[in-house]
Amino acid sequence: MRRLELLVPPPLVMLMTGLLMWLLSKTFPVLTLSWPGGAMTGLVLSLLGVAISLAGVAAFKRAGTTIDPKHPVEATSLVSVGIYRYSRNPMYLGVLFVLVGWAFYLSHMLSALCVLFFIAYITRYQILPEERLLQEKFGVAFLTYKGRVRRWL
Repeated sequence: MRRLELLVPPPLVMLMTGLLMWLLSKTFPVLTLSWPGGAMTGLVLSLLGVAISLAGVAAFKRAGTTIDPKHPVEATSLVSVGIYRYSRNPMYLGVLFVLVGWAFYLSHMLSALCVLFFIAYITRYQILPEERLLQEKFGVAFLTYKGRVRRWL
């Protein structure tokens, strides 16, 4: 299924996942949980996710490299400073926090499964191909970075 690699832009994957989470919560309301504070927890997690993603974008902008997830081969530098000292994929990590926040807001059991789908899809069809291309482009520097910094957190 290599044809799906780098095909669907991650923001679209996030929106489709979020929509699926909402549709499932409306289709199967019996699976909704009573979760006091779910909305506030969801808001805090989502705001944290936006901040993490924006920190990743800002680091790429400062380095003068592309943020286009469909064309990682256009990267002009290996960014390993700022938030990239803690996560190799802070933009995707931020999106994950937004989706987890959405799941808390919806307080629906199937929403958690959708978050797991997002992790699996983004890892297989976005992150792994990106890492393969970055290793080809930056060689030992990327391997050293990869050995030092975790994929997600």
